[in-house]
Amino acid sequence: MSERVANLAEVHATEVQPRDEKNEDMAGGTDPGPVETVPAGKEMQLAGETGSLSSYEGDEPTEEEKATLRHVADKLPWSAFLVAMIELCERFAYYGLSGPFQNYIQNSYHDPSGVPGAIGKGQQAATGLNDFFQFWCYVTPIGGAIIADQYLGKYNTILYFAFIYLVGIIVLFCTSLPVAIENGASFGGLIAAMIIIGIGTGGIKSNVSPLIAEQYRGTHMTIRTEKNGERVIVDPGVTIQRIYMVFYLCINVGSLSSIATTEMEKNIGFWSAYLLCLCMFVVGILVLIAGRRFYIVRPPKGSVVLNAFKAMWIGLMNGFRMEAAKPSYQEEYGRKYKTPWNDLYIEEIKRALLACQVFAFYPIYWVVYSQMLNNFISQAAVMELHGIPNDIMQNIDPITIIIFIPICDYFFYPALRKIGIKFKPITRITWGFFLGAASMAYAAIVQHLIYAAPPCYNAPLACDASGGTEPNHVHVAVQTPAYLLIGLSEIFASITGLEYAFTKAPPSMKSFVMSMFLLTNAFGSALGIALTPTAVDPKLLDMYAGLAAAALVAGIVFWLLFRRLNAVEESLNELEDKGEKAVGVNEIPAAGVLANKATDV
Repeated sequence: MSERVANLAEVHATEVQPRDEKNEDMAGGTDPGPVETVPAGKEMQLAGETGSLSSYEGDEPTEEEKATLRHVADKLPWSAFLVAMIELCERFAYYGLSGPFQNYIQNSYHDPSGVPGAIGKGQQAATGLNDFFQFWCYVTPIGGAIIADQYLGKYNTILYFAFIYLVGIIVLFCTSLPVAIENGASFGGLIAAMIIIGIGTGGIKSNVSPLIAEQYRGTHMTIRTEKNGERVIVDPGVTIQRIYMVFYLCINVGSLSSIATTEMEKNIGFWSAYLLCLCMFVVGILVLIAGRRFYIVRPPKGSVVLNAFKAMWIGLMNGFRMEAAKPSYQEEYGRKYKTPWNDLYIEEIKRALLACQVFAFYPIYWVVYSQMLNNFISQAAVMELHGIPNDIMQNIDPITIIIFIPICDYFFYPALRKIGIKFKPITRITWGFFLGAASMAYAAIVQHLIYAAPPCYNAPLACDASGGTEPNHVHVAVQTPAYLLIGLSEIFASITGLEYAFTKAPPSMKSFVMSMFLLTNAFGSALGIALTPTAVDPKLLDMYAGLAAAALVAGIVFWLLFRRLNAVEESLNELEDKGEKAVGVNEIPAAGVLANKATDV
């Protein structure tokens, strides 16, 4: 900046405050103007009578430039793609094994309907167990987050829990073999596998999401000149948005595994589907280990989660005022509490609490989303399949996401920014709710068509005319728009939720705040379990209509409560530049904080 303005410290002997709107500082001086020759290619641009200056290449933009120049993403570090590959392998295994669960649980072995099965517990039990699995997999990340943030760090936690996950897949594979099904071992094996896999998921899911964003180290906006001469702002917020778009793209590429596993369950057997998942998960572990020295992480900070709860307790005891937890406040009004943190930490906690308020509406969204994983599959089973597996239709959702994420990232969002529409997080989440509501409304229409069609009308496959094998005469392709709308809603609601959880969390609590976001999915599954009694004919039409109304109302209330946060989005994100910085994973001992404590003794 010495090329732009004279050093005011040399003009005034006293400390000078920022200049006011008249271009005067608080000591009474005026802007002396530039005193050095501007190098070629860095010409100053005067704007108005005040002589305001444009920023140079690599400088932070002025407020005027932030409002007028286009915001673009920075180049992504290749280690972020390595983390994305790990997530792809894990999600390949997760969706590949959970995709056949509805049939595996609902239908009996060699079911007369011709639909694959193993346990034969019926639709209600299948939906309930699926919801339990979802619930369990999104509760356990809290434990994984605490272990990572306080003791082991993200990388070590992911690695150790990956082996637990691996054991769960092996149990599922072994108990899905024909000999195990015929001897009644499949149900007990399924429950054991669900519990073990859920524990493994908890250590991975809460840590891999923040780990990918931590690979990018930029924390403040800078000016860049494009090849066509256009001056743009490289925005870390837009970069994080792109990182999570790539991350979610990889999740959904991995989730296409259910195309293979549903075909394999139908034509070979469930054991072959779960063997494929096992092999792909081993590949993910190998990638995780091979890339160890390249990852950038934040080291664990000891009792960071306990400190956060202590700070919130102090705020609660002082009339819900978090300011009381600041060391400066305690110093001024008498040290009633010990505060082993600084004032910035409390500001970060306040920002995280704000994010948690935003997350409070997500359970309604997730119960809408979960219909795709259970009741939509059962709905397809009573429609005309024309030779395809009933659970293959769910793959329309990830295909939609894979197609539309690049469209949104490279065309839709930039086009909106170019015309001055920033489409900030709260707006995107709101549209996610509305699209989810539209999906449920369409599913209700499909259910109405099924109930209006012969031979069994509102009792599909349960009347004498069908013989238990002839579905109602509605083509399964009619389901397509419901999956399409759910996929679009995920781009706006789910991806933005991950982004919001990362950007609003204190640097030392990224995993824990991410686990709070993931916990909303567990609450959504709990709501789904509560709705299980309605997941039977002829109540399904009312259930879908009720979910559509709930998502619509939730979206409207969400917007009314939180739209103000769009105005302070950049200022909230600026706190990230003041926290501790990330380091290479090799700089953290294998045992994390535990190793550090051992060396301190």
